[in-house]
Amino acid sequence: MGWIRFVEGEKKVYCITNVNAAFPIPVSIEAIKDVVSVAHYILVVEKEAVFQRLANDKFCEKNRCIVITGRGYPDIPTRRFLRYLVEQLHLPAYCLVDSDPYGFDILATYKFGSMQLAYDANVLRVPEIRWLGVFTSDFEEYCLPDCCQLQLSSEDRRKLEGILTRCYLHKEAPEWRLKLEAMLEMGVKFEIEALSASSISFLSQEYIPQQIRLGRYI
Repeated sequence: MGWIRFVEGEKKVYCITNVNAAFPIPVSIEAIKDVVSVAHYILVVEKEAVFQRLANDKFCEKNRCIVITGRGYPDIPTRRFLRYLVEQLHLPAYCLVDSDPYGFDILATYKFGSMQLAYDANVLRVPEIRWLGVFTSDFEEYCLPDCCQLQLSSEDRRKLEGILTRCYLHKEAPEWRLKLEAMLEMGVKFEIEALSASSISFLSQEYIPQQIRLGRYI
């Protein structure tokens, strides 16, 4: 099950008020009575560790947003709830994942649906979601230390090559395909946490706000 943090929230009706709170995503969206929000956008993060970092930095409160994590590959309730929020609140949604094949696969699960549950893709996918990062090019742009960068393993390469054959990358997301091809060509990967190498709050104070403000998402 995933977790959600609202800039403000009231548990029973999932209504944003004046409390910075985190709670489990509901198993059934039918249990939700109403959703009212003053958030400006929804941010989906791949990992619970990043979610907790943002919570510690009071990211939601400072940026008026909703942050969700599926703690890796998202389950069905997390994906249904995200789609519900996007449809009900009409907010832009961004996704932040590791710069590696598995991070991208998690991102693709939100946008295009799970390969294992293809029959449910139309009711679970969030086609509006944007890839916020992290990108292979971020490593050099932000002068991250070499110790944070790893070589793609043979398994990583096989997975990446398999992902690149998916038809939606050619028809619906050619820009995403170019980013993946660059990752494969450079042969490197790194985690979201690498952006915090110089400052523990760099991710929340600089990277995410800047990516959104400058429209550096795809």
